[in-house]
Amino acid sequence: MTAEFSQRVRGVELKAVLFDWAGTTVDYGSLAPMRVFVEIFRRRGVEISIDEARGPMGRAKLEHIAEVAKVPRITAAWRAKYGREPTEADVLGMYEEFLPLQREVLAAGCEMIPGVVEAISELRRRGLKIGSTTGYTRALMEVVAPLAAAKGYEPDCLVCSDDVAAGRPQPWMNFRAAEMLGAYPPSAIVAVDDTPVGIVAARNAGMWAMGVSRSGNEFGLTCAEADELERRDPQEYRRRLERATKTLRDAGAQAVIESVAELPAVLR
Repeated sequence: MTAEFSQRVRGVELKAVLFDWAGTTVDYGSLAPMRVFVEIFRRRGVEISIDEARGPMGRAKLEHIAEVAKVPRITAAWRAKYGREPTEADVLGMYEEFLPLQREVLAAGCEMIPGVVEAISELRRRGLKIGSTTGYTRALMEVVAPLAAAKGYEPDCLVCSDDVAAGRPQPWMNFRAAEMLGAYPPSAIVAVDDTPVGIVAARNAGMWAMGVSRSGNEFGLTCAEADELERRDPQEYRRRLERATKTLRDAGAQAVIESVAELPAVLR
């Protein structure tokens, strides 16, 4: 599949690559947001699973919380607890708790995904501009961006979910990043993301959509956990990887790589 992608972009003068953050460039497995989503529901007496929390990943965080609250099992649990379904005020209350709690989690450490810094250095060497978009708010990225910069990753632009009228799957973050980079047409830009909604946003913007499977939200394990699963149960490892790849392909990804470390070889 990546070979097919390489053939399709051959002859296209690529100008920029846009990267998502959690699960794509930082936070292997996209685990930092999940712990916080689980906690804010737990504080209200409603238990949710990591998988349920992952469902809307990639969306703006207020919308993410609202989507989790709409999951039928979670709505039923809320109704059993409170005698009614969660309201807009409930969602806003959880969002207000989410932001400071997420800042605490992020400040404790947001590790770069192995190979990302080296891959991006190679892309820059080839003359490509490096942009980024995220479902995090600007306030949250004020925590994450300096940590990443200290470890060698500082994109040419950063667009957050609250910088535009609407987050993913709308294309506005992608368009804003392209504008900031001075890169056009959209067909000269590759957008790299680990979530289906991020892939849809890339396609809606008319950009090449590259999915990330192993390091991302769909695979959902730390690097060490993924390595251990591959060693202990290769069949389950392959099944999980194939499922993540299929989810991203079904969303519209024109190619799927296991991690950003592979990207320079694919774009060569």
